[in-house]
Amino acid sequence: MTDTNQEHMSEPFRAGFATFVGRPNVGKSTLMNALVGEKIAITSPKPQTTRRAVRGIVHRDAGQLIIVDTPGVHRPRTLLGERLNDLVASTLSDVDVIGFCVPAGEPIGPGDRFIAEQLNEAPRAKKIALVTKAETVTKAELGDQLLAVSMIRDDWEAIIPVSAVDGIHLETLVTEMLALMPESEPLYPADMITEESFDQRAAELVREAALDGVRDELPHSIAVTIEDIVEREDDDDTREVYANLIVERESQKGIVIGHGGSRLKSVRERAQREIQEISEGRIILSLRVKVAKEWQRDPKQLGRLGF
Repeated sequence: MTDTNQEHMSEPFRAGFATFVGRPNVGKSTLMNALVGEKIAITSPKPQTTRRAVRGIVHRDAGQLIIVDTPGVHRPRTLLGERLNDLVASTLSDVDVIGFCVPAGEPIGPGDRFIAEQLNEAPRAKKIALVTKAETVTKAELGDQLLAVSMIRDDWEAIIPVSAVDGIHLETLVTEMLALMPESEPLYPADMITEESFDQRAAELVREAALDGVRDELPHSIAVTIEDIVEREDDDDTREVYANLIVERESQKGIVIGHGGSRLKSVRERAQREIQEISEGRIILSLRVKVAKEWQRDPKQLGRLGF
């Protein structure tokens, strides 16, 4: 056996937690999904799409990465917004590696610098910088952005351009993050890719479908709960999923339902297809729209909705 093989075999297994931070819509959830290899977190161009700390597990021979997807850091305008920011802060204090994300095609602004400064609140975590959406710019523009990011902080362990869409440098990112993780036994079984339950994933897929095409404040006002999941007595392979799509005002209810129920029908059809992808059997989705007045500002309602 060669010395090289002996060295390779003696490499310790590493496992730990990482999170990606950045302004809303820098591609954090899409990046996590690409690394895990399956859609764990929903994605949308709407700000504040991510509302919970969703864990996705990346398995490699050399180790295991647990990526915690969190909301984008933002200036809160509601109690929900404050709780989302608190969630980000608590996650940063717990992880081993933080990936600071900046899109390749957008100039670095005050929001990016504010978030970069917030990383000082997580002195234990090692920091890397990621220039996301690398496929959207020329090589020269990408080089300029990498240089600009390098100047935000002086403690980056690595600066990596990535593209979740085109798969650019994703394995490089995994290798770099694993190298920064502590030596550890595997933290999760080899066949597990998320802690999210079927109910949680189904609710999020309904919300993702409902977010498509809505404007202004409505995306922030939408929440989804799963009322029940019933196995059909006449068909063991079919489950009926009953979901509530919750808004804050009666006027929003009409927008979500659409003329003659057309919009709600398209939301249901899209969500049912997506839920089918994560289900072993056939899914039939039923949707009801309910109003919970000003739920984003009401501590009791937030508690009921899991925030």
